[in-house]
Amino acid sequence: MTKGSLWYCSVLCLLVACSSRTFDTEESLLAYIREERNGYMHHKRVNGVGFSLLYKPTDLLVNQELYDKADQKTIDSLRQKYNKYMYFILSMSKNNQELLNNVAGDRGRFGGMINELAFEMDQKVHLYTPKKDTLPMADFIYPRMYGMSRSTDIMLVYSREEKYLRDEYINVTVEDLGFYTGEVRFKIPTKGIQNEPELTFNVVAFKSVKK
Repeated sequence: MTKGSLWYCSVLCLLVACSSRTFDTEESLLAYIREERNGYMHHKRVNGVGFSLLYKPTDLLVNQELYDKADQKTIDSLRQKYNKYMYFILSMSKNNQELLNNVAGDRGRFGGMINELAFEMDQKVHLYTPKKDTLPMADFIYPRMYGMSRSTDIMLVYSREEKYLRDEYINVTVEDLGFYTGEVRFKIPTKGIQNEPELTFNVVAFKSVKK
C-alpha cells in the first residue's frame, strides 16, 4: 500500500470515527450510549440489587425542549444552557422491581427510604476524582413511579467543571441504602464526557419580515 493510500485510509477512518458520534435520531443515540462498551452505561449487581449509571449527553436534554423543527439560534442557546452541567441517570432495582416495592411491608423502613430518595440523595451519592477532590451535586430529580416501573430512577446533576475532567476517569459512589450492598463505585471515563455524542437537529431558517 502506498503512502498516499495509507494517508487516505487514515483520514477516512478519522472521519468515520467522528461521524459515528453524531446521530440522526434520539433512538439511535440512546442505543449507542446504552452499549456498555461505549463508556456511557455502567452496570453493577451487589447482593441481589442491580445498579446502573448512564451518562446523559447534552443533546438529549436539548431535544426534550424542541419541536420537530427549530432554528439554529434556539438550538445553540439550549446547548449552552444544558452544557453547563453533567447528567447521570442512576437506576436501582431488586427482584426486577423498584426499591420501595421491596420494603413495602415495613412501614418504618418504607417511610425512611422515601425520605432518602426524595430529599437525601445528594448525601448518598458522591462524585470525586482519583485525587479525592469531591464535586458537590448541583441537583437531583426523583420521580415517584408508585410501583409502575421496574427500577428506581434518579437523575443526578453536577456542574461541568473542567478541572474535574482532566483525569482519565471520575468516580461515582452510591452509599448503602439499606440492602447490605456496601458502597457501590462506578469508574467513569472522562473522555466520553468531553467528547459526548450529539444529535443532528432538523434546523429551519427563519427569515426576518421587512415592514
